[in-house]
Amino acid sequence: MSSHRIAVRIYYEDTDFSGNVYHAAYLKFLERGRTELLRDLGVHHAELAEQGIAFAVRSMDIEFLAAARIDDLLTVVTTVVEAGGVRLVLDQTILRDDKTITSARVTVVAIKMSGGPARLPADLRARLAPEA
Repeated sequence: MSSHRIAVRIYYEDTDFSGNVYHAAYLKFLERGRTELLRDLGVHHAELAEQGIAFAVRSMDIEFLAAARIDDLLTVVTTVVEAGGVRLVLDQTILRDDKTITSARVTVVAIKMSGGPARLPADLRARLAPEA
């Protein structure tokens, strides 16, 4: 699969006292990018939950390169790097005017809602497989 893109507008609630986007808000934007990637592939969290599966972020390496401010229009780009039986590795970038302001390498794992790792369904792994 190729990169997935969504637009995110910065609102007052995303900013701190300085008028810059608060660092934790970037995590929400990245989460939206991952969720919309799945949604566009026809995968919905509620349907996975019915199968007893959920996703959890296992690790994230993130760099904040520049600040976003109120009213900015950002683009969140999500690219699948690896899709294994239980684990997904994603590169995510937040752009403003095609300039990277935040980048992250995110490892997400599938878990059973009752606890422990869960294997991703084969059809989902196939849809998430990175392009060669």
